[in-house]
Amino acid sequence: MARFEISTDYLVQTLVDLLKTPSPTGDTDYAVSFVQGELESMGITTQRTVKGALLADLNGLRSDKPRALTAHVDTLGAIVQEIKPNGRLKLAALNGLMWPTVESEGLSIATRSGQQIRGSLVLANGAAHVNKEASTAPRNADTLEVRLDERTTRAEETRLLGIEIGDFVYFDTRVEVSDSGFIRSRFLDDKACVACALAAIKALVDGGVTPAQRTTLLISNFEEVGHGGVDGLPGDLHELVVLDMACIGNGLSGDEFHCSICVKDSSGPYSKNLTDKLRLMAARVGIDIKPDVYPYYGSDGSAYWRAGGQAEVALIGPGVDTSHGYERTNIDALKDTAQLIVEYLVDG
Repeated sequence: MARFEISTDYLVQTLVDLLKTPSPTGDTDYAVSFVQGELESMGITTQRTVKGALLADLNGLRSDKPRALTAHVDTLGAIVQEIKPNGRLKLAALNGLMWPTVESEGLSIATRSGQQIRGSLVLANGAAHVNKEASTAPRNADTLEVRLDERTTRAEETRLLGIEIGDFVYFDTRVEVSDSGFIRSRFLDDKACVACALAAIKALVDGGVTPAQRTTLLISNFEEVGHGGVDGLPGDLHELVVLDMACIGNGLSGDEFHCSICVKDSSGPYSKNLTDKLRLMAARVGIDIKPDVYPYYGSDGSAYWRAGGQAEVALIGPGVDTSHGYERTNIDALKDTAQLIVEYLVDG
């Protein structure tokens, strides 16, 4: 039976606020500041790393086997690669963006002066009445372009707007929360887990409970490009629990209503002892956790191990449908994940 009450209102509102805060890999300061503010409002001490990640220290009853949690606040996105002669923009993807999923999406170009200029991503020569191949043409970085909502038909005019190569692109997230408990949005990966971690810590703080072990929370900001997972973590860790979205698809047991645990991904198996510990913990408190193997997946835990980290590593997270697309999860999966985080933090 669960020992702590997770605030559904706080969990959902925090997630929505995070989803509405742009944070493509390389431009995450707004989202990191948001998380920092939430933690400090709970009385949690935080600090930024040189790379811009966030570290929080949770004092424990003991420190003989220190632990860490990590979740990443960076998301997929794009940057301006080229200002085309017609004044439109060619983009470069930030890692695993799937181009067909963002065609026709609204977006903002974040200029160095602080402006955000609106536009949308469209197929070049995309009019069906002009181009008979419009419906069958490939969708990729070479065929899609940003159509700015400004009067510009030349590269020089676009530059006069303040846009330049290297500017970050914020795709509209289109967040919706349904009465049936679904949360639909871009970039639930991995803001869903950041919100779960915050809700779990809030439950501890509100209950006046101290974690069993000294625990470090790392909110990493370069996971999507593979080097966020070791940033600032202590060298004496015994356990690292990675919080990242769980995959849903053919051959997998996970779904949008449950917390999943990844036993193996593309980097290999996670720590059996820690994985089994979390599975037993979930069973004890009535959480129906779903074990799975993810064939095309990597996490900050993988990056931590590759960088020489010696702690045991396990990975849990809420089921997220259509990963790297227009994603969806359910509040049941979020609450189970947050509940398991709390149980882990207080487990002796």
